[in-house]
Amino acid sequence: MSQNTKQELICIQDCKQAYHKENNTNLIVLDKVNLHLYTNEIVGLLGRSGSGKSTLLRIISGLLRPTEGKIFWKKKPLTGPTSGIAMVFQSFALFPWLTVQENVEIGLEAKGVSRAERKVLAEEAIDLIGLAGYEKAYPKELSGGMRQRVGLARALVVHPDLLLMDEPFSALDVLTAENLRTDLIELWSERKLPVKSILIVTHNIEEAVLMCDRIIIFSSNPGKVAHELTVPLPHPRSRENPAFRQLVDRIYTLMTRKEPEYVPPILTEDQPELIKSRFSRPLPDLPLHLVIGMMETLAAEPYNGRADLPKLAESLQLELDDLLPLGESLQMLGFATLEEGDIYLTSIGTEFVNSEQEQRRTIFRNNIIQRIPLVKAIRVILDERWNHRASAERFRDELEDTMSPDYAQQTLNTVTNWGRYSELFDFDEEADQFFLDEDDQVYKIESK
Repeated sequence: MSQNTKQELICIQDCKQAYHKENNTNLIVLDKVNLHLYTNEIVGLLGRSGSGKSTLLRIISGLLRPTEGKIFWKKKPLTGPTSGIAMVFQSFALFPWLTVQENVEIGLEAKGVSRAERKVLAEEAIDLIGLAGYEKAYPKELSGGMRQRVGLARALVVHPDLLLMDEPFSALDVLTAENLRTDLIELWSERKLPVKSILIVTHNIEEAVLMCDRIIIFSSNPGKVAHELTVPLPHPRSRENPAFRQLVDRIYTLMTRKEPEYVPPILTEDQPELIKSRFSRPLPDLPLHLVIGMMETLAAEPYNGRADLPKLAESLQLELDDLLPLGESLQMLGFATLEEGDIYLTSIGTEFVNSEQEQRRTIFRNNIIQRIPLVKAIRVILDERWNHRASAERFRDELEDTMSPDYAQQTLNTVTNWGRYSELFDFDEEADQFFLDEDDQVYKIESK
């Protein structure tokens, strides 16, 4: 078959993944995902943490059945794991008591391949990914990059048609990750990899542009396909190529465009879908000093209040999952605006940076009361209570109507830190209660 000839491997139709909750609502992780994967291409799933990328990967692997929708493998319904699909994990997932050779052979052993054939195939895979001579070593004797190469060899040894990679380089240092990416692309370009297609989940924009022929951009809450881009650049690709930088800029622009305001649907009793509450948006778990530090960085030279996100990410050595939550937090608080791949300070953000500490607290307090409904709700209830205390459980329960328990707790942690900094309220961890101390009580918050 010609390398330019493409045949369909995976077809996903209206895929939805939801988890039922005790209050008769569904927490939707993926919604109406439609996707096709073909031979002779590397496809990237690019999106934020929590956008459902890894969930979709588990569905494609046959490890998870979608709540709704259909998935086809080579035009036949996919009902479980198949020998034609292999996966490389972020965490290496090696057996520590087995040698490199034994770890690579284990998938072949499960398929009933003879010992002699397993040995030959494993040695070929180990040699292919650059670990010849380490066959008898144990995982603890290897570096992170070498352990990931073992994981790659274990996936390749079964000669899958489709190789799934779940953020395979994120646990590696920058140099090791770059070396492994380069080696993988060289093997792919030289047609030495015993696979027909690769699907890689990543949150690294440059990694996606560097490796992929197509990039699927996922939006969050719930996860769905927001954009699909073709990468017309031949391998090997240079980050310094103007066309490369232009495509990176375009992706940043697409990922920072403002989404339309959510309008809740009218639901009947037999439609226990995700019901948006007033606290439906998770807040990122970011130390406040990072949020303030970002404002101060933007205000200073060379940015003078406005920065190009790709250049800012490169300068600060921040990846997508680090930079965008910072920018979105500033936007949520009214201190900055994300627009067409840029971030710039608002007038109130500039005022904050130029103010002394007490004035900063006042500005921050006023903004979170106006802009963060959960903060205002907590403070209003605390003002109304005779003992100025309120259980965190009531707010946690409402948050969990629209997000996972982990995101609900993360949101409460963020609100607690913001409340403490602005002197709006404090938190008693032992009692699991928000409370006001005497200094906090000098401020009065209008409930309307």
